[in-house]
Formats: sequence, C-alpha cells, structure tokens
Amino acid sequence: MPETTLTTLVFLCLAAAAAGWIDAVVGGGGLLLLPALLLGLPHVSAAHVLGTNKAVSIVGTSGAAVTYARKAPVRVGTAVRIGLMALAGSMTGAFFAAGISSDVLRPVIMVVLLAVAAFVMLRPSFGSAAGGGPDRKVTRARAATAIVLVGGGIGFYDGLFGPGTGTFLVLALTAVLHLDLVTASATAKIVNVCTNAGALAMFSYQGTVLWQLAALMAVFNLAGGMVGARMALRKGSDFVRGVLLVVVFSLVAKLGFDQWTA
Repeated sequence: MPETTLTTLVFLCLAAAAAGWIDAVVGGGGLLLLPALLLGLPHVSAAHVLGTNKAVSIVGTSGAAVTYARKAPVRVGTAVRIGLMALAGSMTGAFFAAGISSDVLRPVIMVVLLAVAAFVMLRPSFGSAAGGGPDRKVTRARAATAIVLVGGGIGFYDGLFGPGTGTFLVLALTAVLHLDLVTASATAKIVNVCTNAGALAMFSYQGTVLWQLAALMAVFNLAGGMVGARMALRKGSDFVRGVLLVVVFSLVAKLGFDQWTA
C-alpha cells in the first residue's frame, strides 16, 4: 500500500462508504469513488487506481446484491444471463476503446442523460408500477432484448467509456422488462457483480490492484452498499426515483466539466 496520511485514509474510506450507498440505491457510485482515489493517490498510476477501484466496488456491489436478492423479487437467472452478456460486451468495448475519443462521446452521453431526466420527471409513473415480481411473466422477446441490448449494449458502453453504467442499467431494465425501480436496482447489482468480476480478474492478472488499501476501503463500501440497499427496499420507488435524478444531473455536470477542461 502506498504511503498515505491518516487524513487521506479517512477521506478514502468515507468516499468508499458514500459510493457504496449511491451504487446500491441507483448505480453510479464510481462517479464518487474513482475521483476520490485519483485525488487521494495522485502519484499512483491510473492502472492501479482503476484496479483498486474495481476491488473495492465489487465488494459493496456483491453485498447490495445479496441484500436485494433476499428481500426483493429478483429473477436471478435473468440477471445472471444479462450479466454474462454485459461481461462479453464490456470486453468488446474495451477492445475498441483505444480508437474512440471521449471528447466525441461526452456530448452525446450528456444529451441522452438530459433526455432521460426529462422523461423521468415528465412521467411520474415510470418505474413505480410493481411489475418486477417473480410471478409476472416476461416474454421471450423481452428477455432476449434485455440480454442483448441491456447486457451487450450497456456492457459495451462500460468497456468503451464507463461513467454512469449503473444508472443506465437501472433505466434500461425498467424500460425493457417493465420493472419497478427498486427491482431494477436489485437486478442491476447482480449484472454489475458479473462485469466487475471480469474486470477485476484482468486487473489482478496485470498486478494493478493495491490489495491492502482496497481491503480497508471495501469494508466501508460494503457497509454503505448494504445500508443503501435496505433504504431502497424500505422507502420504495419514489425514493430511488429522487436519488436517480440527483445522480443523473451530477453525471451531466461531471461530463460537462470534463468536456470543458479537456
């Protein structure tokens, strides 16, 4: 573990807890965790920051997924199939990432996110209907669409660019499978575990994970993730909807700032 001050360790652990909470509720915890690592470890290579980020986030995501799976009506089989397709999609996206300029993608993603925010605000019923229970049948066509478009498409985006992947997963699962926002968040967590596992395996193979620091931060990320999942289950879709809008606008601001300073 690199030499860090106690203040930096406290800052990173608090950021890990907050990121776990955000990620469990609606996705997008990496928007907080990754910048925190970059700020707290300015002399560490980007590869080690990314690898450590995955080692931390997979713990919180797994804890949130288990919490959701125990209490929310999640179709685990469907979630795993989407997750496996997302893993393949993210590997493909990463393969093409070197040839794509993020300066081109940022404006497109900002427009899409603003359109999503407008849709969610203008459609109060979006994600509110309890349609995610195990008793509701999903047609084969919708299941296939979810696997290919949600898994493959968003997985590809995750490997190609990345920011806001968890939020896009929640929105897409809600739209394609007609899930309520709580069930969509729960399903997204299982998909995220699959993609994070593949990425972490690659970072581990390359030796770019700061395991000691990751283990310490992971404890706080796990706590934040489990608290976030329980709050989402208890407070319901309206609560998730509010957090979703905050995260979407924060992501737009972050991408706008990156575009402005690029």
